Amino acid sequence: MENLFGYNLEQCQQLMADLGEPKFRGKQLFQWLYEKGVETLDACTNLPEALRRRLSEVAEIDHGEVIRRQRDPEDGTEKLLIRFADGACIETVLMRYHYGLSLCVSSQVGCAMGCAFCASTRGGVVRDLSAGEIASQIYWAQAVSGERVSRVVVMGIGEPLANFDNLLAFIDLANTGFGIGQRKITVSTCGLVPKMDELAEKKLEINLAVSLHAPTQQVRERIMPVAKRYALPELLQACTRYFKTTGRRITFEYALMDAVNDRPEDAAELIRLFRHQNIHINLIRLNPISDGTIAGSRRVDDFAKTLQDGGINCTVRRRIGKNIDAACGQLRRRTQEETR
Repeated sequence: MENLFGYNLEQCQQLMADLGEPKFRGKQLFQWLYEKGVETLDACTNLPEALRRRLSEVAEIDHGEVIRRQRDPEDGTEKLLIRFADGACIETVLMRYHYGLSLCVSSQVGCAMGCAFCASTRGGVVRDLSAGEIASQIYWAQAVSGERVSRVVVMGIGEPLANFDNLLAFIDLANTGFGIGQRKITVSTCGLVPKMDELAEKKLEINLAVSLHAPTQQVRERIMPVAKRYALPELLQACTRYFKTTGRRITFEYALMDAVNDRPEDAAELIRLFRHQNIHINLIRLNPISDGTIAGSRRVDDFAKTLQDGGINCTVRRRIGKNIDAACGQLRRRTQEETR
């Protein structure tokens, strides 16, 4: 059975044309899939009954299923574990802010990047998520919360730019299907330079966040294997090209790790690299993983003040979800171990 969830407007319209139906039927189907979030074709009540029967013979609406749900009693953060038809599981995280509901979505099942501080990469990458599977995380977030998702960050399990075509298709669905403006969508990458250049050429209005996590090539290689493939100077040059092409300011993600990248000399090097540049550094209090050897920094506030005194635009990300499996990929991994 063909899964209709993941079809864009043009595909919905083409499906109806292939069935000999008028073009407007495709738009109706598209609205049912995303704006109204129906679970079955029978719920698409403004489609003729005969058409619904014909569609049901060849297609279905499948969002996967939520098999685990965690909620932090302090801040309301929720983590969902979603399982798809092939048994693959991913996480998505609902985060509540004063401006509304923000959702962190996964782009792959597992991750191949191998960052030392991240649980998502343990076990490597299994497969890419389709555009519909990424979008299903918005569907479930809205279904379980009863609230509308207003912002999306593609910062969950996986490297989004390694799943480039499906990422672009998802951005289109989030924008045209769920009504989330491109400027309220953030894509994170650990620094796949060729794909960063390719993304820049699309001239989207999305936000780009680069997982930097170290101010020098030596330290970055130690904690992020991708640095051996794309050296820090090459990555920073790609960031400059991205800004020149799109006019969109880049945010650098920097998870502070004890005695790894939180020393005074690390702050001084960041100031040297980025002073007078139109960038933003987002300092992150590291969520420890269960078998990790890297501890979170105890000097976050001092580090932030040093950067700010040095003229760097930076903030410390609010730490949320600390009472649940907060580190990305942790719930998925724990569930796999329990199953085994």
